[in-house]
Amino acid sequence: MRDLGAIFARRQSKRHRHQSTPPLVAQDENTQSQTHSVSAVHGIDEVVEISEDTTGSEPKEDEQEATASSQTKVHGLKRSLSARHLSFISLGGTLGTGLFISAGTSLATAGPGGALVSYVFLGGIVFFLMSSLGEMATFMPIAGSFNEYSSRFADPAIGFALGWNYWFNYVCVTASELVAAGIVMRNYLPHVNGVVWSMISAAILLGLNLFSVRGYAEAEFWFAAIKVVTVIVFIIVGIVVAAGGLGNHTYGVENWKIEGAPFYDGVPGVLATLVLTGYAFQGTEVVGIIAGEAADPVRTVPKAIRQVFWRILLFYVGCIFIIGLIIPYNDPSLVNASTDNIGQSPFAMVFSKAGLKPAADVMNAIILTTVLSAGNSCIYIATRTLWNLAMHGQAPAVFRKVTKSGIPMYSLGLSLSIATAIFLLSLIGNQVVYTWILSLAGVTGFVSWLGIAFSHLRFRGAYVRQGFDVNDLPYKSVLYPFGPVLCLVVITVIVFGQGWPSFAGGSFHAKTFVTSYVSIPVTVALYLFWKFGKKTKWVRLEDADIVKDSIFDQTSDVYAPGRNSRETRSHPVLLASSQDSMASVATGVKLCT
Repeated sequence: MRDLGAIFARRQSKRHRHQSTPPLVAQDENTQSQTHSVSAVHGIDEVVEISEDTTGSEPKEDEQEATASSQTKVHGLKRSLSARHLSFISLGGTLGTGLFISAGTSLATAGPGGALVSYVFLGGIVFFLMSSLGEMATFMPIAGSFNEYSSRFADPAIGFALGWNYWFNYVCVTASELVAAGIVMRNYLPHVNGVVWSMISAAILLGLNLFSVRGYAEAEFWFAAIKVVTVIVFIIVGIVVAAGGLGNHTYGVENWKIEGAPFYDGVPGVLATLVLTGYAFQGTEVVGIIAGEAADPVRTVPKAIRQVFWRILLFYVGCIFIIGLIIPYNDPSLVNASTDNIGQSPFAMVFSKAGLKPAADVMNAIILTTVLSAGNSCIYIATRTLWNLAMHGQAPAVFRKVTKSGIPMYSLGLSLSIATAIFLLSLIGNQVVYTWILSLAGVTGFVSWLGIAFSHLRFRGAYVRQGFDVNDLPYKSVLYPFGPVLCLVVITVIVFGQGWPSFAGGSFHAKTFVTSYVSIPVTVALYLFWKFGKKTKWVRLEDADIVKDSIFDQTSDVYAPGRNSRETRSHPVLLASSQDSMASVATGVKLCT
């Protein structure tokens, strides 16, 4: 998720280098002047800086060039996350209240068949999206990759807009999780002010993210494990209940045959559910954020992407199918579930029908775990996104600073402080200000998905245009270019169609319309601000920096020797060596004859 300002400033010289030697191996003085620089200070103020940024300014004179030996500190973060962490972090970021609480709304909106179609279809979109992200993140594993890819392969202004929107979105989600924590704890200790529990939750999130990335990762692993076990138990219990083994009633498919089922409200119902389903799936893309801190990302990132997709599709589709079998879509309880009414969640209702009386209490505890897990992931994402923006001149330089253990301390502090401030606004009056701030986040998650699909098309175009072999990619997306194009079309329809209720019923609802679409002009404004303020230019495919930070970059800590088939064909030294060898062979042949 960026360094293109200096690339634009050197466009002509860079184009010349592309013609003479491939970007992978050009290690002359011009190339060296564009490498990373490290300014390290011992202790809490260890600073990592990159000489290139999207402001278009020249590198500072006192910044030093990074060498291959110092590459592990170029990004400042630590590559310490295993495949286990990546899989469960991405999974844990998706399995949340969108499934445990809000799945009932999807069922009530579209019926059992419509909800199932929605989840299967969106699951396919997520598959293509994760496949696109996997190709880029495996080839170029950098923290905060979304805006980086957009900046590098399209326009720095797009990366700026995506980055700040993504950061703000997850700050807002963190705030909403703090609110939810107070509500959930009120069910246990109603006489204790919920603000106390919310602030304790904020302190827990700070502790989990402050000392090391492994602390965050281990916590998220166990949070996710609890949610995964819950879903597995739910599916097993649900199957038994539907078959009549528990609850003294055999449901079978009777709720698919009631009036209005299985496709309640037809196509409009399915389309409306796509929006809800999309929100439930958001968070899967976190694997692109954590790729920059993954150990052996070439191996672990593709593995995590493959596993997470199938698990999410199985869990979501399995759960919505079970809920549709047991609970009729017209049950009014489906739309009443919330964090302060856990007993009405579809999960609790199914457990109750199985005869498990304390179902609400059990789900209350699981929802609390879900809230902490979501908050943990959200503050991590916000921190790395802000850090990456700063690394490329799109945020104040102070947010580049990291601790010895690789934690962007100031980025963490600002992100959590803003989230806490937004949470405190929820305590004022009737939450009008708080609601409008959350509305600003709106469709940001979908916009980020658009950025991933679009960046992938640009990345592959630049990769091929510059003469690289697609077979050298460690992970190739499925059905390219069909996958990213389909994602662009479907997600665009969701973004602009999610406000359709404002026109429903033959009347216009101004408040619904504004809250649905207010984040779109904000995104456009951010783009225009950086576009005209920094006079950024569209990146031509032949000028896009494909090599830097990739497995083809010989100064990168993820460099994969021998992976690039162009290396031996085009590298001047290796080519000369190859020619000498051929000449020797020819001489030997002549002597023998």
